Amino acid sequence: MIRTTGLTRHYTRNKQTVEAVRGLDLEVAAGELVAFLGPNGAGKSTTLRMLTTLIAPTAGTAEVAGHDVVAERAAVRRAIGYVGQGNAAGHQYRGRDELMCQARAHGLSRRDARARTEQLLEAFDLAEHADRPVSQLSGGQRRRLDVAIGLVQEPRILFLDEPSTGLDPQNRVNLQEQVRRLNQELGTTIVLTTHYLEEADALAGRVVVIDHGRVIADDTATGLKSALGDLVSLELASPEAAHAAAQRADRIPGAQVVVTDDRVAVRAPYGREAAPALVAELAAAGTPVTRIEVVGPTLDDVFLDLTGRSLRESADHHETGAEDGATETRGEAA
Repeated sequence: MIRTTGLTRHYTRNKQTVEAVRGLDLEVAAGELVAFLGPNGAGKSTTLRMLTTLIAPTAGTAEVAGHDVVAERAAVRRAIGYVGQGNAAGHQYRGRDELMCQARAHGLSRRDARARTEQLLEAFDLAEHADRPVSQLSGGQRRRLDVAIGLVQEPRILFLDEPSTGLDPQNRVNLQEQVRRLNQELGTTIVLTTHYLEEADALAGRVVVIDHGRVIADDTATGLKSALGDLVSLELASPEAAHAAAQRADRIPGAQVVVTDDRVAVRAPYGREAAPALVAELAAAGTPVTRIEVVGPTLDDVFLDLTGRSLRESADHHETGAEDGATETRGEAA
């Protein structure tokens, strides 16, 4: 459904060239639910804007639903739905009217447009709010309306740019359930961008990690975390015992061992399975473990391992009012 080769987007800012997306190669099959995960400014939104024909690539090629995003823009747009970061509906218009207008714009007859509107209002639990001005809807209701507008023409591919940004936890979960249903029950191919670790982990069958405009990892969330391994934290009676434990832990295949005073941190693939044997071995050697903790890896651990930076810190900065893709947007406008 999506194929890119060397997809690149440069723009000029303050007379300097900024590489927003650099040589992106990607394939997405029909029915996949893919999350682009990365910090603010990583190039996620710019990639979506190229795939949805809103901006042209500087270099490289991209096909969506079998159509070139530059040469066949109209055909691409007929095949996709796109939900950007801003609200899609006019604040003084009613939700029902917005859906009707969108349906008519996509060529549906008045009768079919009305039927499609009512179907979407019901599906997204908006029927009782449909005749209120959009400005009077809650953040969750407006975001569900945005997604409904993106689905008016029953697209084969749905692009969602930061769909949960600004929503409270309950509305975030509700929206994720709607996205999951679209993918699992209707078979819609979905590509979304997010900086929420939990969203990518829980929702996507595949996670594409993007940083500085490049794909740095591409796998299932489980695969990404399994490759990094579990963190086994051991506490021992003395620094000397900790050093002895570290030497034994270092024999675990793929282990990364760090000693701090009387504590040993062991990061290893399948560390959870290796921990009991390690504890028994240390006890038999006269250096018993006084405390043990085993923690499975998170996507933030994966990002930290790949880049040396915490994605969670970037997300917290994003939530407290940092630029929300402003660099990319201003550059594209320029």
